[in-house]
Amino acid sequence: MTEENTQAAEAQGQPTQAGFAIQKIYLKDISFETPSGLEAFTKAWKPNVQQDLNIQVTTVEEGLFEVLLLLTITARIENKVVFLVEVKQGGLFAISGLDGIQLSHAINTLCPQILFPYARETIDSLLVRGGFPPLMLAPINFDAVFAQAVMQAQQQAEANAEGKPAEAALN
Repeated sequence: MTEENTQAAEAQGQPTQAGFAIQKIYLKDISFETPSGLEAFTKAWKPNVQQDLNIQVTTVEEGLFEVLLLLTITARIENKVVFLVEVKQGGLFAISGLDGIQLSHAINTLCPQILFPYARETIDSLLVRGGFPPLMLAPINFDAVFAQAVMQAQQQAEANAEGKPAEAALN
C-alpha cells in the first residue's frame, strides 16, 4: 500500500494491511582469526564449538529497519582457541502496518530467519578458505528464542516490581 492509500484507509476507519519487504541483504562486518596458527592443524579434529548470537536493530526511518544478525563462533581444542569467526550479516527491511509486540516479533524472528542462511554460508566459506572443515550450523528457531526473551523480560519486570534483585528472578 502506498502512504496515501494507508492514510485514506485509516481516515475511513479501515485497518491497514501489514507489509514486509526485503530492501537489501549485505555483509556488514567480518572477522576470522586462527590464534593457534599451524598448531591447529596438528591436533585431532574434535573441537568444542561455542556459538553466540545477537541481534541489533536500528530504525533508519519510519517503517524501515536495519537488522544485524551477529554470530560469533569460537572453536577450542584442549582449551586453546583454534579459530574465531565473527560475522555481522545485515538486512534492510521495510515493515508497515505492525506495531508493538507484532513489530518486535517480526524484527526479532522473521528478519533473522532470512539473514541466518547468508551468515551460515559466509562462516562455512571462511572456514574452508582458512583450511578448516565447514561447520554447517544447525538452523535456529528464532520464534523460540524470541519467546524465551519475552518470558525473561516479564520475569525480570515482575521481580523488579516486587523489589527483588533482577538476578533472583532468573534462578
